[in-house]
Amino acid sequence: MRPMLIGAPAIEPVSLAEAKTWLREDGADEDQLIQALIVSARLTLEAYTRRFFVTQSWRLVFDAWPESLRTTSALSIPFAPFQSVSVIRFFDANHDPQIVPAASYRAPAANDGGRVIFASAPPPPGRNADGVEIDFVAGYGALASQTPEPLRRAILALVAHWREKRGDETDDALPKAVAQLAAPYRPERLI
Repeated sequence: MRPMLIGAPAIEPVSLAEAKTWLREDGADEDQLIQALIVSARLTLEAYTRRFFVTQSWRLVFDAWPESLRTTSALSIPFAPFQSVSVIRFFDANHDPQIVPAASYRAPAANDGGRVIFASAPPPPGRNADGVEIDFVAGYGALASQTPEPLRRAILALVAHWREKRGDETDDALPKAVAQLAAPYRPERLI
């Protein structure tokens, strides 16, 4: 399985104006830096929490259908919060894409990772590599305000930390306040 971003978020969960207010910054001299820090903080916290904050589109590419389809008729999509499947396609022996009819599966929205549940097994792909593609949408919503407030505050705190330190710190860990804000949204690892 290979994930590919196909539609980045249209907005950031925290605006430049919000960040400048948080930082008590009046001038425009550091606007580019602050905007870059917002994007970097979002990406860092999305990786830390394994969640997408603002709606974005992704594609999962498989060589073949996962083995789980044979036993459970379900395919797991490990991206959260899961909103919907846009399209599922497989490639035939001529490398032509074939769309799996939406009526043959369901993909309910979920606060955690999603699942695609098939009514019957989909046709096998006709090529050995990159034979299956699933396009889907994940994120809390299209509006910045739909991102949970603690995650928005974590972005602001991380932006402030990075701006203040400007690379002086060698510690790779998230600042304690940032980690505490994001912790409730980070899934626990099962042993």
